[in-house]
Amino acid sequence: IISAIIFLVGIFSLTFLNLNLGIDFSSGTVLEIDLQGDFTTGQIRDLIDDVGLTQEPVIRVLGDGELVQIRTENLTMDMRQELLDAIRVEYPDLIMEKADQVDPVFGKELAQQAIIALILAAVLMVIYISWRFEFKFAISAILALIHDSLFVLAIFAIARIEINSEFIAAILLIVGYSINDTIVIFDRIRENMKRKKRGEALEELVNTSLQQTMRRSINTSATTLLAVGALLFLGGETLRIFSLALFLGILAGTYSSIFFASPIWLDWKLRAENK
Repeated sequence: IISAIIFLVGIFSLTFLNLNLGIDFSSGTVLEIDLQGDFTTGQIRDLIDDVGLTQEPVIRVLGDGELVQIRTENLTMDMRQELLDAIRVEYPDLIMEKADQVDPVFGKELAQQAIIALILAAVLMVIYISWRFEFKFAISAILALIHDSLFVLAIFAIARIEINSEFIAAILLIVGYSINDTIVIFDRIRENMKRKKRGEALEELVNTSLQQTMRRSINTSATTLLAVGALLFLGGETLRIFSLALFLGILAGTYSSIFFASPIWLDWKLRAENK
């Protein structure tokens, strides 16, 4: 029931709620400025707060720590100059290294490439898991990955969190992490099926397999979440979207590996046996 709700909310958010796409997927201005001094992204953000930008800027530290990259909405020459003047208050010797406009075509190509990468990964996973296990295992694993991706997308859509290239990287990483956890459980189910006792119900065998791998799944996810949590809360604004998507995806992936993928396979297997 929980997974069904996640599916429905995810599909609803993608259908009726417009995703908050960053300039990687829409268009915008990219400025690279040599500040001739040390700085933090928080300091730059405070300096340009009063410029009147309608979109939250993405600020990165480049090079040796004196070069800042600011990615924001399309700026007119006057707005660009106003932004530079705001920064020049604290960094009067700044040098503009580069100023580019991001074309919407680039964002469209990036989205297409991300979708192709996910589809290709899914197809290769189905082929490999079908070869090593069986086709029902493969489809159950892919459904679990769709479940995890929809969960993260739904949270970002409802909370209106910006989706950028770092989000795509996090989704691809979540897919790899989640499938690993699912395969461990599937492998234990396969091993136990070889030692299946006469009269032992398949439900009991799957339940035993889950119990045998539960501690491993939870401990692995917990230690990973500690590292990702540190990145989320202490990593700064630049890594916030990436680490948040990864944090949510690991939670969803741990849940789906235990409570979704295996039960889906079990129901499918029982229906096939009954027929």
